[in-house]
Amino acid sequence: MVAMIIKGLFETLLMTVASSFFSYVIGIPLGVILVVTDNTGIKPMPKLNGVLGMIINLIRSVPFMILLIMVIPLTRIIVGTSIGPVAVIPPLVIAAAPYIARMVESSLKEVDAGVIEAAKSMGASNAQIIFKVLLPESKPSLLVGAAISVTTILGYSAMAGFTGGGGLGTIAINYGYYRYQTDIMFITVCNTCNSCSNNTGNLYEKFKELR
Repeated sequence: MVAMIIKGLFETLLMTVASSFFSYVIGIPLGVILVVTDNTGIKPMPKLNGVLGMIINLIRSVPFMILLIMVIPLTRIIVGTSIGPVAVIPPLVIAAAPYIARMVESSLKEVDAGVIEAAKSMGASNAQIIFKVLLPESKPSLLVGAAISVTTILGYSAMAGFTGGGGLGTIAINYGYYRYQTDIMFITVCNTCNSCSNNTGNLYEKFKELR
């Protein structure tokens, strides 16, 4: 049983860490584009902003279980299978990236407009404003958003257990839901909660260091 829990914990961490990484690789640029192309942004492009915002909202409105099943053909193309922890990563990224994009957008919009105007008056380019003003100034808020996003992705990975995604979610479903073995269910829940608290705690400590 211990080996099974350890394996499930490793698979859950694999899904969460890999999905979080790729989601942020996609989500941060999307969030920056949403802020930059907004009507009050440094390079307003209403049509692009409207289309991108609509796509992001559309994906965010799809429940994860439905999205997980919808993208099975795409998952098979990318990773060659639709079962196992690696197969859960593509749908997790598709579900989390738009969510992270909105979190990033919200964080960047908290930056004081006066700071941006000061950078413009000193001749800073749009790229310099993004990388030297917007992102650095919003770093504490981005870290708080990261803690929330990682916890959300961890919850999504547990749902993937219904489709054979592996990890602690599969253990909880197979032993807690189908076999009513509450002791294994309890251990699985404790491990999941511990993972959430550790991730959140680490990000919070980094946030305090930046303040």
